Amino acid sequence: METDKRYMALALSLGRRGQGACWPNPAVGCVLVQGERIVGRGWTQPGGRPHAETVALAQAGDATRGATAYVSLEPCAHHGQTPPCAQALIDAGIARVVSAIEDSDPRVAGQGFAMLREAGVSVTTGVLADQAAFDHAGFFMKTEQGRPFVTLKLASSFDGRIATATRQSKWITGPAARRAVHAMRARYDAVMIGAGTARADDPTLTVRDLGIERQPVRVIVSRHLELPLMGQLARSASDVPVWLCHGPSPDAERAAAWEGLGARLIPCALQGHHIDPSDLVHQLGQAGLTRVFCEGGSALAASLLADDLVDELIGFSAGVAIGAEGLPAIGALGLEDLGDAPRFALVETRRIEGDVLHVWRRPLR
Repeated sequence: METDKRYMALALSLGRRGQGACWPNPAVGCVLVQGERIVGRGWTQPGGRPHAETVALAQAGDATRGATAYVSLEPCAHHGQTPPCAQALIDAGIARVVSAIEDSDPRVAGQGFAMLREAGVSVTTGVLADQAAFDHAGFFMKTEQGRPFVTLKLASSFDGRIATATRQSKWITGPAARRAVHAMRARYDAVMIGAGTARADDPTLTVRDLGIERQPVRVIVSRHLELPLMGQLARSASDVPVWLCHGPSPDAERAAAWEGLGARLIPCALQGHHIDPSDLVHQLGQAGLTRVFCEGGSALAASLLADDLVDELIGFSAGVAIGAEGLPAIGALGLEDLGDAPRFALVETRRIEGDVLHVWRRPLR
C-alpha cells in the first residue's frame, strides 16, 4: 500500500501540470512502473489530448508488458475523438491498474474499471482518493452540477480593505504575493473579475514572467458591457480570450464593438438588478470551464458568497491598515444572524515575504 501511495502521489502531481490547460477534460496523471522502475510518465496535454495514459504508454514502449499503471482518475471507456484509454492499457499488456478515484462522467462511471477486469487486468481503486477528489473537483462539479469549481482570491489590508477611499489599490501586497497569484492563475481555466474592477484597475489578467504560453480565459462580469474599449483587455482580446458575461439586453453598439475585437459574449439571467451569480457560473460550466479563479471586486465576491457558489477562499493579507473609509474586500451580504455567515475550514497559512497567505475550503459537494 505504501508503494501504491508513493506512485499515486507522483501521478497526482503530474496531473496538476495539466490544470488550466486541458479543460473541458480532467487533468489526469499516469505513471507506469515495471518492477521497481518507472518506465513511463504522462499527463493530459493542452486542449485535453493526448490523454495521460496515451502519453505514458508511448514513452514506455515495449516495457508496458506486465507493468502496473498508476492513474489519478479511472481510465475512460468511451470512444470520443480517441479510443478508450482502458482499451489502450489492455492492448499494451498492462497487468495491474491502480486508480485513485472513479470517474463520475456517465460515459465512464465504473465502465473503465469493468473493461479492465473483464480483460484480466487486476484493478485497485481508492488510493489517495481524497486528494484526487480535490484535484478533479472542477471536472466532477461540471459533470454533476453543471458549474465549475470557484476559488475566490482576495488581496487586502490587515483590516480587510482592497483600496483606499480614493480607490487607490496598487500595491497593497508585495511583489512576491503578486508573483504567487500569477502562478495560481496558471492552474485555472479562467480568471474572473467584475466590471468595476476592470474599469478601476485596467488589468491584463494574464500570467506573466513564468514562461507560460497558454493563458487562462479572462471573464468579465458586466451587465451593461460598460467597459473601456481602449483598455488592456480590449487591446489584447484577439490574442488572449476575453469572455463578457452580460445581462439580457446589453447595449447593441458596445456588444458589436467587443465582438469585433474578438471577445465572446455570454448572456446571463438577472437577479434583481444584477447578474444572477448562479446562472453566471452555470453558463461558464456549459462553456466547458472546470476551474475559475475569481479576483473580485467586492460586489462580485459578495454575490458569489451569498449564493453559496465559492468553494475555496485564498487570501493575501498585508501588514497595512486602511480604515473604514476604504473599499471592503467583500460587499454587503445582508446578514443579520452570524449563523448564516458563509464558513470555511482553514487549510493552509504561509508567509509570502512581507504578506500572509491563507487558504480556506468548504467540503466538496
